[in-house]
Amino acid sequence: MKVVVDADACPVKDIIIKETGDRQVPVVLVSSLSHYSTQELPEPVRAVYVEAGPDAADFKVVQLAAADDIVVTQDYGLASLLLPKGCTVLHHKGFEYDARNIDHLLETRYMGSIIRKGGGRTKGPKPFSKEDKEAFLKLFRQKIGRTVDKG
Repeated sequence: MKVVVDADACPVKDIIIKETGDRQVPVVLVSSLSHYSTQELPEPVRAVYVEAGPDAADFKVVQLAAADDIVVTQDYGLASLLLPKGCTVLHHKGFEYDARNIDHLLETRYMGSIIRKGGGRTKGPKPFSKEDKEAFLKLFRQKIGRTVDKG
């Protein structure tokens, strides 16, 4: 089991690194080259960089993720590709993608894009809050504990 992070705009990378460090759970941070960093990462965290093309990071996440891995992403489309692989997929605002919510999330995203293409306006996501961060931490701890205890 490892944690794979769609890391370009992920606001909870620090939580993931801290919470997995004492458990020695491998973490892979997938980012485009435009987000390259020289920051030193603790073991067993590693950074993987991909070309800055459309969906390049998403394709790499799908390639790296396997059944029983935990993946963190805010991309509904990416989440929909990972669920059939048997991954646990988490959003940084503290909810888990699953078979019950993914279709609704994708449909909402699609309807928003139709409205925008037609010249309409839609609301963007609410800003990332302290409550979101706490919700993610609680869920992530639960998933790491549950998954690590299984194996």
